[in-house]
Amino acid sequence: MQFQDGSFKDPFVARYVSDGTIKMFAYLLLLNDPSPHPLLCIEEPENQLHPELLSELAEEFRSYSDRGGQVFISTHSPDFVSGVEISELFWLTKMDGFSRVQRAAENQLVRRLVDEGDLPGALWKQSFFEGAGPG
Repeated sequence: MQFQDGSFKDPFVARYVSDGTIKMFAYLLLLNDPSPHPLLCIEEPENQLHPELLSELAEEFRSYSDRGGQVFISTHSPDFVSGVEISELFWLTKMDGFSRVQRAAENQLVRRLVDEGDLPGALWKQSFFEGAGPG
């Protein structure tokens, strides 16, 4: 597989770039589809990507959603969680054999801490999301 764009004098071959680079290219192609899919589900987008790219990837998912596609993402990455807005963040806990969905924006403590400047991913790592923890 070769990649070429007007910005590159010569194409580059996929085997000479990291798996994360290929994955990021694939996400960008998908997310820039002029006709967004009604529902896009992504599991663990953080795999093979550098942590510093995760907030940018979260912005790309948000932009896709703003153009009309609904996005559902499951993650175990505090870095990715910190890249989303608190209004976009939900977590699941299992209770009596059922999954319970909780909205981060409705948790008063989490909302107050984020308003004071804490990152949602750091709060998640510190177990502020009731019933949910990293890993």
